[in-house]
Amino acid sequence: MKNTNKATLIGLVAVLLWSSIVGLIRSVSDQLGPTGGAAMMYSVASVFLLLSVGSARPGTFPRRYLIWGSLLFVTYELCLSLSIGYARTARQAIEVGMVNYLWPTFTIVAAILFNRQKANFLIVPGFLLSIAGICYVLGGEQGFDLDGMLHNVRDNPLSYGLAFAGALIWAGYCTVTARIAGGSNGVTLFFILVSVTLWGKYLLEGAGGMAFSTEAIVYLLLAAGAMGFGYGAWNVGILHGNVTVLAGASYFIPVLSAALSTLLLDAPLSWAFWQGSAMVCGGAILCWLATRTGRA
Repeated sequence: MKNTNKATLIGLVAVLLWSSIVGLIRSVSDQLGPTGGAAMMYSVASVFLLLSVGSARPGTFPRRYLIWGSLLFVTYELCLSLSIGYARTARQAIEVGMVNYLWPTFTIVAAILFNRQKANFLIVPGFLLSIAGICYVLGGEQGFDLDGMLHNVRDNPLSYGLAFAGALIWAGYCTVTARIAGGSNGVTLFFILVSVTLWGKYLLEGAGGMAFSTEAIVYLLLAAGAMGFGYGAWNVGILHGNVTVLAGASYFIPVLSAALSTLLLDAPLSWAFWQGSAMVCGGAILCWLATRTGRA
């Protein structure tokens, strides 16, 4: 098998690993608490990244990338982990995860607005389709239901707000670092900073000790592995594999994530939810096609 094909397969493994993150984060939060569980998760993931990607050398990074990359990455990961951890139910955790998956669409829109990425008319229906898909997801059993959607958001505005903010922040991270990273990869350093921040939050909350069990340790290792090795595998795929194949596959993460989450969390999802998640994927793909045509 050619090295390019091997690297592409490794990158596709990252897509599967990331698709499991929502269910695994929720499982760890149920066992160890939202903040403590997240702190443990990112600490173990940092060790995995040190083994797979390598150590972080801040002195070699461009200063702007070090500052803005750290700030945006850490803020995003806090929004992601805590939005899922603070969800009241497993179904709500999956919905919150789906809101977070607006980031591919937001990233493309940000690239058009700030990085002068060319695009055609498909960007408009793509963006609208993604937003409509989230409305379907949050509407409950009825699909697009404004009252049901508002009721869901009012039930836990913190989780939904963090997830939406995270989608915007990650789009900003992707847009900014594309211009200022200079080929640097600070993911190991950024994960360490996330874990330090979460431990600080955990101590300030005055939380007690965490009750570890065999189940908690298994979920912790799986979640940390999905995060740490996911970033490592994606890095290999992007550097040495078929980027077009990987980009296309990444847009199916919302559906894969929902499927794996419903199995991990034993949370049946309605037909309207699956319709909404498919719309989110379809909207992101349309936005991507808009930029591909514009580039051509």
